[in-house]
Amino acid sequence: MISDDNARRGRLVVAGIMFFNPVAGVVFQALHYLIGLRRLGFDVYYVEDTDWWSLDPRDGSFSPDPSASIELVAPVLERHGFADKWAYRRVRAPDDPRGCWGMSDGTVLDLYRSADAWLNVTGSQTVSDDVAQCARRILIESDPISAQIDVANRDRKAIAHLDAHDTHFTFGETLDNPACRIPLGPYDWQPTRQPVALELWPNDAAPSHTRFTTITSWHDDNKDREYQGETYRWTKDAEFLRVVDIGCARPNRFEMAVTGRIDRDAEYLNRAGWTLQDALVLSSNLGHYQSFITESFGEFTVAREQYTKTRTGWFSDRSACYLASGRPVITQETGFSDVLPTGSGLYAWNTTEEILDAVDRIDSDPETVRHDAHEIAREYFATDRVLADLIGRARL
Repeated sequence: MISDDNARRGRLVVAGIMFFNPVAGVVFQALHYLIGLRRLGFDVYYVEDTDWWSLDPRDGSFSPDPSASIELVAPVLERHGFADKWAYRRVRAPDDPRGCWGMSDGTVLDLYRSADAWLNVTGSQTVSDDVAQCARRILIESDPISAQIDVANRDRKAIAHLDAHDTHFTFGETLDNPACRIPLGPYDWQPTRQPVALELWPNDAAPSHTRFTTITSWHDDNKDREYQGETYRWTKDAEFLRVVDIGCARPNRFEMAVTGRIDRDAEYLNRAGWTLQDALVLSSNLGHYQSFITESFGEFTVAREQYTKTRTGWFSDRSACYLASGRPVITQETGFSDVLPTGSGLYAWNTTEEILDAVDRIDSDPETVRHDAHEIAREYFATDRVLADLIGRARL
C-alpha cells in the first residue's frame, strides 16, 4: 500500500524506458528527473508499464525475459534511494510472460489512483486504462518534430496518444520559429529541456586525453518523416559524414562510441582520423559511460536533420552531462543558441570552419572554457531550475 505519510508537496509517477532500453544514457535521463523531483519535495516513483520486450545491452538482443534488464537498472534505483519506489510491469502482452517486478501489481494500481500526476518522460509510454486513473498525465517529448509531423499528416494513433495527455512539454524550445513549417496542431507545446543532477557529474578533474568524444547511433532511418513532399531524416550518419574531414584537419582529436549499422563506414572513418569504439558495450555500464564523458577533453557531435532543418532549439541530454562535467560541447546548431549562451563552453556550428575554430578556441584556454561549460550547466540545466519551471508551468 502507498502511505500518504511520504507525500510532502505531492506524489508523482515518472514513466520512462529504462527497463526497455537499459543503456546508460537512457538510465541517466530518467534518473535526473527522479532525483530532481524528489529534491523539490515530491514523493517520487518510477513505473514502467509496457508490453515491449526489453534490451539486453550485453549482446544487443531483445527478449520477453526482462531479468537482464532488471539486474542492470534495479541496483541503480536502489543506490539512489528508490529501492521500494520502482516497478517494471508487463501485464498487457497477451502472448508473453506477464509480471510485475519491484512494487506489487496492487501497489502500482494504488499509486496510479493516488498520484497527483504521471510524467511520461520521452513520451514513449502509452496511456493505458490503468494509467488513465492518474489525476494528471503530462507528456515530456524529448525528440521533437516526429509527433508534430504525424499530427499534421492526420495520423490517428499519434493524435490519440497526444490527446491522452492533458499537458505537453517538448525539448523543441523554439518550435514556433519561422523556419519550422510544420503546423503545431491544437496542442499547447511548452518548452523544457533535460534536467541534470549536477552531483552525478564531478567537474573537478582534468581530462585524461585531448580527444573530443561523443556517444551516438549511426544509421537508422526507421523514424524518417515526410511532410508535403519533403523528407525530414532521423539518421545521424549523413550529418557526421558531411564533416568527417575534421579528423584529418585535427589528427587524433575525435572519437565516437557508436552503434547502429556502421560497418560499411567504419574503415572510412578510421582513415579520416577518427577513433571508434562500441557504444553498446560502453553504455552497458554506467560507471564506464560516466568515465568516458569525464575523461574527455570535450564533446563534438551532430544533430538529427529533423532538428536542424526545422530549427527546433533541441539540445541533447547527453551534451548537458558533458557540460555538467566541465567539458565543452561543440554541437550542430538547431536553434539552441537562441535560448542558451554560446561562445565559451558551448559552441554551435553550421560549417566545418566553425568546428575547427571552436577546437582552436578551446585549446587556447581550456581551463576557462571548462569553467564556463560547467557554469552553463549550473545556470541552465540544473534540476532545481529546469524542474521548478516545468512544475510551475504544469501547475502542480
